[in-house]
Amino acid sequence: MPLIEAALLEILACPVCRSPLREDAEAQELVCTGEACGLAYPVQDGIPVLLADEARQTRTGG
Repeated sequence: MPLIEAALLEILACPVCRSPLREDAEAQELVCTGEACGLAYPVQDGIPVLLADEARQTRTGG
């Protein structure tokens, strides 16, 4: 089951670098697809929390 509706995912973008986001259902988060960014944003109760302060870094040395 998707974290959020596909239509919503299509229009969402990383608030830091504006790259598209992809779902990581296992981790319950949306992950930035930007090569230099790599932030992951939590999805809480079906609502993506797209705040840079709430994001976690998925890559080291990014």
